[in-house]
Amino acid sequence: MNIRVFLVIFFMTSTLHSEEDFGIVVHGGAGVMSDLSDERQQQIHKKIQETVSEAYAVLEMGGSSLDAVELAVSILEDSPLFNAGRGSVYNSDEIQEMDASIMDGKDRLTGAVASVSIVKNPIKLARKVAEETKHILLVGKGAEKFAKDIGVEIVDRDYFYHEERLKRLLNSKNSASKLNKSSDKIGTVGAVALDRKGNIAAATSTGGMTNKMPGRVGDSPIIGSGTWAQNNVCAVSSTGHGEFFIKYQVAREVCVRIEYLDQSLSDSAESIISELNDLEASGGLIAIDHKGNISTPFNTKGMIRGSRTNKTNLKYLNLTNCSGFAGISYFEQKKGP
Repeated sequence: MNIRVFLVIFFMTSTLHSEEDFGIVVHGGAGVMSDLSDERQQQIHKKIQETVSEAYAVLEMGGSSLDAVELAVSILEDSPLFNAGRGSVYNSDEIQEMDASIMDGKDRLTGAVASVSIVKNPIKLARKVAEETKHILLVGKGAEKFAKDIGVEIVDRDYFYHEERLKRLLNSKNSASKLNKSSDKIGTVGAVALDRKGNIAAATSTGGMTNKMPGRVGDSPIIGSGTWAQNNVCAVSSTGHGEFFIKYQVAREVCVRIEYLDQSLSDSAESIISELNDLEASGGLIAIDHKGNISTPFNTKGMIRGSRTNKTNLKYLNLTNCSGFAGISYFEQKKGP
């Protein structure tokens, strides 16, 4: 064979094969970043970086998007820095009631839990609901009994003690506003991922709102509101004023506009967050589509999130005044008042 013909054939063959896109995005809530000390920001930055790195490693080794998002959220649940798992806020009875959900876009396998108080990692229990029951959502004592029956880790309530969160509850009870609607948005956690096989998944976990009524459930465990994943379209995890995110089915709406209105991921996600802003509903979301595109719009003064894909280089950005969304982990603080 002519050497030039061989080289042409080799070049064409090698360029036809390309690595499948994959990536992970995580968030730690949307809210007012200026309330956080430099030390606290550094701690959160480090934890987001650790979370993204560990979840990305799962995908890089050929693991599933479902495994990646569960791992990412469980890492954040184990940290007292976020309003989820160990760092969850107190309700009006001075206990934590935690919510979580997870969804696999491949077959819409879905699980969720709400109002659990002694489960160390609600996201792990949510996955067990999806895989080991005929149900989608378990709540309260029933969810906790299921956790005990199948061996999901149970902890004493002292595990969730958080002096700063307790002080915030007491301040909230003494204030004119019965619910703390600003600072608690920093902390709800979530993750979305695309794996090498093209499968998409999403997961979200939260402690809800400080001084909330016992039994109050927000958007995080509601499929279509706080969490949605649909292969060949996108995966979404949201954070914000849960009642509005439930009313407008925010997470699923992002995918609906892509699927039926032929919008891009960024156009869909950004338009929805803008519409929520018009309703005076605050929050944000993270999303990844089947091509590995990422969108992370928010209408609050800041949002904690990080990402890594097989196409992005590792970047470290200034924590206090970043714009854009690239690299492995960082804060973004909107400019202006």
